[in-house]
Amino acid sequence: MSETNKDVPELEFSGKYTDEHAHAYFHKHTDGFWRNLSNKREISIARKALKIAGHPRTVLDLPSGTGRFWEMLAEDKGRQLYAADYNQSMLDVAMAERPATITSRIETFQASAFDIPKPDNFVECIFSMRLLHHIGEHEDRMKMLREFHRVTSDSVIVSLWVDGNVKARKRAKLEQRRKHKAYQNRFVQPRESIEAEMREAGFEIVDHVDFLKYYAMWRIYVLRKR
Repeated sequence: MSETNKDVPELEFSGKYTDEHAHAYFHKHTDGFWRNLSNKREISIARKALKIAGHPRTVLDLPSGTGRFWEMLAEDKGRQLYAADYNQSMLDVAMAERPATITSRIETFQASAFDIPKPDNFVECIFSMRLLHHIGEHEDRMKMLREFHRVTSDSVIVSLWVDGNVKARKRAKLEQRRKHKAYQNRFVQPRESIEAEMREAGFEIVDHVDFLKYYAMWRIYVLRKR
């Protein structure tokens, strides 16, 4: 196992979630027609990624947030589910608000994606949505990917923002106008460089699924441990 809290990067946004913030986050992705439609699409492509990964029997959802993907992850009745988040309030809201038929199947624990308090090869698959696009430093991304490599026995499913699409070009122009901004917590990664980092961390890229090809930044990668 890794040594707990050793050189763990501190992401500036990650400590903001009080119980009130966590409850707001619970409703965020289904608030309004377009967000609800986007949420359904994201769950759909995540389901496809799980199929590409080979329908893993044990899955760790990290960061789980308020359990947005739990019902989809639990569709396989024989799957053992674990969920972790850096913020305990997110886990508390997820366990209180999601259906008992789902939460009764999930073992939760508080953890950083950079330092998971579980043994090597703990689960078949680590399922990580909407975290990697928050990590701007190469060293931090490598630290997370290597920790995922340690804890998974087979695969990783991870989403992030990539370049080479309409939204990424618009984002680049927006960032040009924000050069005075001291704090940035969302980053578009060049596809070639992020894929090189994945390989450097010990993964082969099995496939990827785009939210909306050529238009949207969101991409889900399916990685296999070498």
